[in-house]
Amino acid sequence: MPSLKIQFAGSLGAQLAARLDLPDAPPRAVALFAHCFTCSKDSRAPTYIARALTEQRIALLRFDFTGLGGSEGEFENTNFSSNVADLRAAADWLRTHHEAPALLIGHSLGGAAVLAAAGDIAEARAVVTLGAPFSPQHVTRQFREALHLIEREGAAEVTLAGRPFRLRREFLDDLAGQRQAERIASLRRALLVMHAPNDDVVGVDNATAIFAAARHPKSFVSLDTADHLLARAEDARYAAQVIAAWASRYLPAPRPS
Repeated sequence: MPSLKIQFAGSLGAQLAARLDLPDAPPRAVALFAHCFTCSKDSRAPTYIARALTEQRIALLRFDFTGLGGSEGEFENTNFSSNVADLRAAADWLRTHHEAPALLIGHSLGGAAVLAAAGDIAEARAVVTLGAPFSPQHVTRQFREALHLIEREGAAEVTLAGRPFRLRREFLDDLAGQRQAERIASLRRALLVMHAPNDDVVGVDNATAIFAAARHPKSFVSLDTADHLLARAEDARYAAQVIAAWASRYLPAPRPS
């Protein structure tokens, strides 16, 4: 599959690094991917999903959020709302240069972000979440020991997945102000919830809550023994193949080659 390196301006003005994966034939639709809190556009899950989707003639834009991966900007200046705004900026870039995304896919906190952004992307027909929390505030469990320090000092460095991140109190305040249940209830898009029953980072009860809050059409697929990051190639490949097959029902018919 051709994979084009691109850049576009994010919500905070920084240039965001992205890849646009294209099928060999004219695409029937375009998808947009949001990576997990400690991941990047080049992590295993988005890479395999890109391959599976392009085989079904679906293009995929995957990008690094502000301050992460190859993108510019300072991570400590970001929050969940800026991530959602980065997604809207990515959709705007696609709308201008190719076509607006018909499919939104998000992994972990990226799943919460696509649920939040979907209402602002009118062309989106379907949404997929992978190991997503019901509430974005769930992410604070990963740095629980630093919460008091952040609240007292205004900022602190936390270690996630072996990497240091500096977080501000504004990050916590922004998470607390998200009205995610209302967004899910008013989604008005086809929804696929994918989650591993033994996910020890984001418990499967989050998938239950997302599914219960959403209206039909909605589907749930178990990721069985997969870990939260879909680190095993076979798990990432399975998720990718299911997404490609499920999404085909909600996307435009393939155009003539």
